Amino acid sequence: MLAFKTKCCAFLVLVFGVALGVLNAHSQGGTSIDNAMDIQLPLKTFRDMKAEAKGCVECHAKKHPGIVADWKMSRHAHAGVTCIDCHAVTRDSPMLTMDGHEGSKVPISVLVSTNTCGKCHEKETKEFRHSGHARGAVQVWAKASMRDLMEMVEGRGHPDLKHAPEATGCIQCHGSIIKLDKNRRPTPETWPTYGIGTAFPDGSVGNCASCHSAHKFSLAEARKPAACASCHLGPDHPDIEIYNNSMHGHIFNSEGNTWNFDAAPGTWKVPDFRAPTCATCHMSGNSKSAVTHNVSRRLKWNLFMPLSQLRTGGYETASDAYRDNYQITKGNPLAGNPKGPDAARAEMKAGCIDCHNSAHINNFFTMADKNILLYNEYYNEALKMKEALAKKNLLDKDMWNDEFQRIFYHLWHHEGRRMRQGGIMGAPDYSHWHGVFELQQDIRKLRKIYAKRLKTNQIED
Repeated sequence: MLAFKTKCCAFLVLVFGVALGVLNAHSQGGTSIDNAMDIQLPLKTFRDMKAEAKGCVECHAKKHPGIVADWKMSRHAHAGVTCIDCHAVTRDSPMLTMDGHEGSKVPISVLVSTNTCGKCHEKETKEFRHSGHARGAVQVWAKASMRDLMEMVEGRGHPDLKHAPEATGCIQCHGSIIKLDKNRRPTPETWPTYGIGTAFPDGSVGNCASCHSAHKFSLAEARKPAACASCHLGPDHPDIEIYNNSMHGHIFNSEGNTWNFDAAPGTWKVPDFRAPTCATCHMSGNSKSAVTHNVSRRLKWNLFMPLSQLRTGGYETASDAYRDNYQITKGNPLAGNPKGPDAARAEMKAGCIDCHNSAHINNFFTMADKNILLYNEYYNEALKMKEALAKKNLLDKDMWNDEFQRIFYHLWHHEGRRMRQGGIMGAPDYSHWHGVFELQQDIRKLRKIYAKRLKTNQIED
């Protein structure tokens, strides 16, 4: 009994001593890894860390504790990947933003490009370059109409303010072409951005942190719908709303917090989840398809363009064009599966078979495809009217000041996308009420305007 009491007392003394040590470290405001980081978080991650890297962590643990807290809970930290591994560059690198920092002699960049990520994640970055995501930024700057909308229409052509719409809006999803100022700091017009297709000064394209946010870079985070929802939402591509409207979203929203999102790559499958998320259908591995970061690979149709077309273009090209000579192109909007649209559909169906029989799957896609073709009928009629008016000079040069052209734009860019994407992702309200129902009203309005202009041979006031 005495021995037991002695052990208990010793244990209490030990606990009390540790507690005093913690309080003392906090009161002294220490900045070492031990007292500035490991007291706050349970795991030690500085094993075999070089002095320069250790200095980065110690300093940022004091100045930016959130960054270090995220990093420490990441797989990077547990694998010994430090700040320097991702941020160090050579002095002649186009990515250089600081030649030494806070007493360190290591030249670094605040920017981390896919060239850096690709040193370890070569397969993933290569697949990404082949996807439509890689086209995100460069296609915007390759289209004069997009630049005009952002800077002249929305930005009013203001000499100082015209870049605000793109910096706070467009580039946060599409990405930007990052520029450095005379002091080699990223310009406020082009950075910061979490845009998926960001083009970096080193010629690489893509932003891994769009889905795996810094500095935790979580696999589980990227598998959840929220990773896609920050960009795939709103009136023109309401994909998260569509997902929530679907039975898949219903199941996820009911019980997704109980699912296993931490399975190793290539092993995440039923019964880790009961219904797919965005990543399950477009990226994750299944019984017949391997994991891919090419989100275009399983898509049969291009549903964001005015006219729905089969994806027959193979791989995306915009990233390679920018990498090779900084060429800014519209890319390949028909990029998809290199074996063609039927192969893309087969890979998509391979993920469905885990939970649905073949009759269910085939019937669903048969009607979804017919819904897409029905949309094309509406669009072709509208396009025919627009082309006829153009030949007679009955379209305003300013499309945003022309009722016919505004309705035409919303017909395909808003209602038409909702109809098509809602149908292919199992969202009845978006396919119907937010989609084809509004679209059929658009076509009626266009017919009236078309007939009136032909009759009067003038554009109405």
